[in-house]
Amino acid sequence: MEEGKKIAMDSTTSAPKSKKKLLRRRIWQQKELILLVLPFIIYIIVFNYAPLSGWLMAFQDYRPGRGLLDQEFVGLANFKMLFSDASFIRVVRNTLAMGLINLILGFVFSIGFAVLLNEVKNKHAKKFMQTVSYLPHFLSWIIVTGIVLDVLSTETGIINQLLMTLHFTDKPINFLSDPKYFWWIVGFSNVWKSTGWGSIIYLSAMASINDELYESAEMDGANRLRKIWHITLPGIKPTIFILLLINIGNVLNAGFEVQYLLGNGLVQEVSQTIDIFVLKYGISLNNYSFATAAGIFNGVVSIVLITLGNKLARLAGEESLF
Repeated sequence: MEEGKKIAMDSTTSAPKSKKKLLRRRIWQQKELILLVLPFIIYIIVFNYAPLSGWLMAFQDYRPGRGLLDQEFVGLANFKMLFSDASFIRVVRNTLAMGLINLILGFVFSIGFAVLLNEVKNKHAKKFMQTVSYLPHFLSWIIVTGIVLDVLSTETGIINQLLMTLHFTDKPINFLSDPKYFWWIVGFSNVWKSTGWGSIIYLSAMASINDELYESAEMDGANRLRKIWHITLPGIKPTIFILLLINIGNVLNAGFEVQYLLGNGLVQEVSQTIDIFVLKYGISLNNYSFATAAGIFNGVVSIVLITLGNKLARLAGEESLF
């Protein structure tokens, strides 16, 4: 009996030691990869996590010129004032609406474009179309909004000229001064700029689908649409779910540049986003505590959305982030 107890104790004490040895061995075997990742981890800590100390301003009556810890603490007063401000509620509505439009249109157009490109059999034509579709991603929003202003111009804009030629309207429509068009202008501006770039990952996922599946489907008499529906889309479903989860967390990051550059006094009620709200109160009005509270709200909502999306994906048996 005593010998059996000794053997059992030896086995329990040796198990952690063997695990530690195995961990050290794996770290040593992957030391090059760890060293490559280390600069990026340091970068994230310095530029993403270290600035979070500024969140203290949301709980203070912050006044520039004094240290962060020397400010007067006011608790949740800034958050109470934030949620009682009608303009902030309107800003959240605008941000959420534009974020959802960007999310839905971005996914639909990126996946659709990737599917169409995947069906192009001529390699030279496919590469040319890919290159042309990627280029808008590298343009600054100043250039993109300039193009949008020209396209929607009431005098020389191609959209108004086309509508009048087809007799859909008798006179030019001033799209940028009508609030009902603004969210969709922002959405399709994002689509034009990001569809080609967003399709890259989907094209990579499609390239990993076994060609034998398409050959078998063709032998069974399946046409192109049926092969897309039953092979291509199910083959990239894990990729779609992962990207959807990542982008759900960015719903309230609907953008700043395009709304700021295209916005004007006539559409101000629908063009203001949380980022513009933070800029207005934080810099223009020097109310840093109020602006920081709005920024914290944005971050917390993003974390909640991505956590809920991740749990729903796991419950559905799909790919999840964590």
